[in-house]
Amino acid sequence: MERALAAFGSRIDELVQAAADNPAGTRMRRYSPEDQVAARIELSGPQRRLAKMHAGIDVHGDGSTEPYVGRVQRQALELQPGEDVVAALRRALLGS
Repeated sequence: MERALAAFGSRIDELVQAAADNPAGTRMRRYSPEDQVAARIELSGPQRRLAKMHAGIDVHGDGSTEPYVGRVQRQALELQPGEDVVAALRRALLGS
């Protein structure tokens, strides 16, 4: 689990920059950057099929990030003072 969370930390910075550099739109509607999910990193397991744990980080078009737990019904995680999104996932998943 720690290796996966460490990989999240290094990849999230790249995704934040890419989202800020390339806002998306559709022909039907223009979405504001904070409404876009430009990238999503997910973690599930430990089972290969029907994993019991699902969590991830959404990167919005304005470069903001939002950690969450859950799969179909995602629950956004509140950041504690001094905590980044990876630390929030670590706290939610490992209780630390």
